Amino acid sequence: MRTLAVVGGGVIGLSVAWRAAESGWRVTLYDPAVGSGASWVAGGMLAPLSEGWPGEDAALEFGAASLTRWPDFAARLKSVTGAEVFTAAETLTVALDAADAADLRTIADWVNARLTDSHATATGTNPSAGRALRLLDRAGVRAAEPGLDRRVRAGLLSPAEPAVDNRTLVTALREACAVAGVEVRAEEVAALRELPHDRMVLATGASARLWPDLPVRPVKGEILRLRRRPSAPPPPNRVVRARVHGRPIYLVPRPDGLVLGATQYEAGFDTVVTVGGVRDLITDAEAIFPGVGEYEFAEATAGSRPGTPDNLPLIGHLDERVIAALGHGRNGILGVPVTADAVLALLADTELPAARAASPARFRVPEPHFAGGKQ
Repeated sequence: MRTLAVVGGGVIGLSVAWRAAESGWRVTLYDPAVGSGASWVAGGMLAPLSEGWPGEDAALEFGAASLTRWPDFAARLKSVTGAEVFTAAETLTVALDAADAADLRTIADWVNARLTDSHATATGTNPSAGRALRLLDRAGVRAAEPGLDRRVRAGLLSPAEPAVDNRTLVTALREACAVAGVEVRAEEVAALRELPHDRMVLATGASARLWPDLPVRPVKGEILRLRRRPSAPPPPNRVVRARVHGRPIYLVPRPDGLVLGATQYEAGFDTVVTVGGVRDLITDAEAIFPGVGEYEFAEATAGSRPGTPDNLPLIGHLDERVIAALGHGRNGILGVPVTADAVLALLADTELPAARAASPARFRVPEPHFAGGKQ
């Protein structure tokens, strides 16, 4: 039986390990603390359409390809584990001022045109109205989410962008790996060359320690978890995204409250939660959803998102044995299904066209060399 080492136990590594084991590989996953990094901290939004912007075609296409795969991926995971990972069905992006409202129209026009073009090319018909972004006026926002602040003047409703509970997802993937026979070793890999496996997948998130020339870096993000008290208003039904004082903010509903995020700093692997970060998140959230002040403060955490220069991940061959699957930035949860499919294709010596733009070859990444020989 062919052997595969997956180095890194976040949602990407776990998903690849599970799917590869189901496909007939004997898989060993290496991580000293499986599922404890950025995957455990994440908000779980699946929003490539409402985050789109003119000129970012490759990011939109990659994200949309993964979004399309999410229902089947979640159903497959549920059939193995019984876990229901979805926690919201839609995303609403809101604007407090005229400039942000104009940006929402720009996004809607560009994304809807791209959806129309791509669908028409594939089918010869117009796109399904179920994926199109829809602009809402002040009254439309109030009707959709009555608990939002009355100063919200416009919204962009994305009916095809859900959210998942990232911690439920991590737990379910660990269970799926166990069912599929993945061997999990709570070990840190010192050097890839020391692993005896036929193939290896590098899924180390923001760390390029094992392949130092990879253009991936940590981007710090702080997230709060708030628990609803009996006297507090219910959380929004949808994911709510906004920009307040130039800072992005999102509120993701959970059965017991809200996930509120996220700050963004170029701070290396610093995962200390700061007073300023907590202050900004709460202040910005109250500007959008005033009732948040009545919620219980349950948890404050920070993680290291794996950033790349063009905000696309690195998925592809690094050499004849090693495949990269890292650098997913703030869209690690979103990118799970398409990344797993892409890696399985590479393991079968084929290619997934939807992931072609994420090839590490776009950065001309050399093989690393260390004292004593090649890694």
